[in-house]
Amino acid sequence: MNKLITILGPTATGKTALAAEVAYRLGGEVISADSRQVFRGMDLGTGKDLADYTVHGAEVPYHVIDICDPAEEYNAYRFMGDFLEAYNSIVSRGRVPIMCGGTGMYLDAVIRGYHLADAPVDEEYRASIAECSDEELTERLASYISLHNHTDTETRDRLVRALEIQEFAQRHPEAYIHMPEMEHCVFGVSFPREEIIARIERRLRRRLDEGMTDEVQRLLEEGVSAERLMKFGLEYRHVTRYLLGQCTEEEMFRDLFTDIRRFAKRQMTWFRRMERNGVDIHWIDGSLSMEEKVNLVAMAIR
Repeated sequence: MNKLITILGPTATGKTALAAEVAYRLGGEVISADSRQVFRGMDLGTGKDLADYTVHGAEVPYHVIDICDPAEEYNAYRFMGDFLEAYNSIVSRGRVPIMCGGTGMYLDAVIRGYHLADAPVDEEYRASIAECSDEELTERLASYISLHNHTDTETRDRLVRALEIQEFAQRHPEAYIHMPEMEHCVFGVSFPREEIIARIERRLRRRLDEGMTDEVQRLLEEGVSAERLMKFGLEYRHVTRYLLGQCTEEEMFRDLFTDIRRFAKRQMTWFRRMERNGVDIHWIDGSLSMEEKVNLVAMAIR
């Protein structure tokens, strides 16, 4: 059975650098599990940190980064397909796959093997359930799948779409993406809450100094709509608002800093939920030296 090493953690914990170092040590390649790093031209705002993939002068291969245009829609189903393509390629060449990221649903989908399927919009089916209550639809959805999270039931539109996908999958079982059997070794990078907040602030200031505002301006000039950019949330929402004159630079920084802190908290909530659902996460003290962290991973997977 092939082994998959996963390195996760909230934003600004240095998980990309650790994953690249582990890949260098073990002869591996990194598969990104980040819902925004798939988009080309969105570098500083998504924290791709591509320089981290150069380790001791060597380039560590990475996957599922820069594969879509910002105008495209991307979701967990597409990620699972892209992950599987990268994973199969890596193991076929005798290399070690290392998944790294902070998008909880993507990580959980691979580790716990979500049953996801793509499906076209079915207006006839939507009409047939139009009179059903949200409670009835939620109960029907739960009869098909275990509700991994509340995302599918947050709004009526999401609930209908989730049911539509499951109805389609019942008729077309070949539409499911099936994860192969793999041995999971999951590691998390952790810091005390106050240290994470300090790291978030330093990272945000650095990204702004490196030209994150210019990046968003360029995307707007290239034809990506302000509405689309704001849907990406966090950096893209707040910087776009600033460029549109809807807030001052000071307000932009303050509100963005607050939102990133909340985002990091939500990430940890998701990871704790994964643990409650049976995922064994080995937490590593982020304040350790890189060598110490890599050694802990290497020893744990022997």
